[in-house]
Amino acid sequence: MEAATHAPHLDIPERYAPTLEHPVRVRSRPMDADTAFGYHQHPWAQVAYTSEGVIRIEVQDTTWIVPPSRAIWIPARIEHDAQIVEPAYLRTLYIDESVIPPALDQCRVLEVSPLLRELIVALDTRAPVDPARERLLGRLILDEIMRSEPLPLGVPLPSDKRLRALCESIIANPAAGDSLEQLAVDVGASVRTIARLFRSELGSSFSEWRQQAVLAHAIPLLSQGLPLSHVANELGYTSQSAFTAMFRRAFGKSPRAFFAKDSS
Repeated sequence: MEAATHAPHLDIPERYAPTLEHPVRVRSRPMDADTAFGYHQHPWAQVAYTSEGVIRIEVQDTTWIVPPSRAIWIPARIEHDAQIVEPAYLRTLYIDESVIPPALDQCRVLEVSPLLRELIVALDTRAPVDPARERLLGRLILDEIMRSEPLPLGVPLPSDKRLRALCESIIANPAAGDSLEQLAVDVGASVRTIARLFRSELGSSFSEWRQQAVLAHAIPLLSQGLPLSHVANELGYTSQSAFTAMFRRAFGKSPRAFFAKDSS
């Protein structure tokens, strides 16, 4: 994933900017639905975490839907767009490059463990934090991030214009259920060409990629507590059990367990 050089830097209040002396800072605030920050980048890494609400992060080649009690890691100097899908309480960690482990070089959605959640809360205080304690909390936060399981919530996006148009049509309406043959006709390409592009540009089959797009739409619906039958129908599944089986294959747990309060 390459960092762009033309994206504007999004300013933050000076007290939140990480430094060598204060390498991990936390900023928290409620955010309204449909808030959008536009494409930008930072000279520091960032972790966006919501205890309530859903956010969407997009870079040039992938989009992620991040549900409550999960977080997304965004490396320094990666051009990205951030949108608030539904009202959210957003905690953002700003992390100086000097303390970032080399392995954290790509965006990823993470499970937020109970320990990581409490460490973030402990650092998120308006009262002055003892510098030694602040450094310890910061190191523990980074260690928990390194140990966190990445979640398959990213939907990769292609560069080919025909395939991009096809993918965006599915993202806009994942329940449509159009066949690959019909979608290929719509973008003026053969089925063979589209199938080849899925493999070469996205590293997956059409059906595998469409499942990721469906999951991305399912996450905000499920986070609202909507009945599984409603979500399954909304996404074009003929039965609740079929949707649950697909979800379990992707995440290793049922939708109910995924969103259980004690799972994060």
